[in-house]
Amino acid sequence: MPTIAKSASPYPPLNVQVHTPRLSLLGATDELLEQLVPAVRKGVAVGPPWPFDDPMSLYQDNPDREWAWLRGIWAGRAKVSDSFWRLYFVVVVDGRPVGMQDLIGTNFSRFGTVETFSWLSPETRGLGLGKEMRQAVLHLAFAGLGARQADSAAFVDNHASNRVSRAVGYLPNGMDWDTRRGAAAEVNRWKLTREQWLRTRRDDIELVGVADCLPVLGIQGLPDH
Repeated sequence: MPTIAKSASPYPPLNVQVHTPRLSLLGATDELLEQLVPAVRKGVAVGPPWPFDDPMSLYQDNPDREWAWLRGIWAGRAKVSDSFWRLYFVVVVDGRPVGMQDLIGTNFSRFGTVETFSWLSPETRGLGLGKEMRQAVLHLAFAGLGARQADSAAFVDNHASNRVSRAVGYLPNGMDWDTRRGAAAEVNRWKLTREQWLRTRRDDIELVGVADCLPVLGIQGLPDH
């Protein structure tokens, strides 16, 4: 799997890459984010069931959604500590940015748990990319960062996200509530332990630039494989 060439950033998280046979996750530089703005401007979610919790700028009826989306990522990239970090990746298929995949660590040095968040442009849904990008970011979490467990959550009527969690090996982990567009809605929670991930671990996923990123996230040393 060839490494997609891009100029190196002095900030290691922006140099992290994950490659599968179908797609690449590339650190979300401003250049890549700008290429995604048209998709956000059109509206990533255009009708119910609404998939995203509040606050969220990816709904079509928000007139300045692309500005809010960019500001949120810029702020998130800057908020990095041992107690919280969020890695933002642009999903690239055949050289074209089509969505985002995030990896979030809260008190990771203590608990070793991560969460994920993702979206795809409407024309690329239903092609199996959601599962592929989740498997890619889970490989980064477990093989690259040494995670113990990955958690996920999706509204009960977000069938695509729930199907992806089930397909990659997550187990149900109870129910919860969240708000979307100001209204309360029920959420499915899922969990994937390291042991469960190892049973279906893929051998065709390549990680790039992870070692240099570990000190930024407060992670000491490379994990055992």
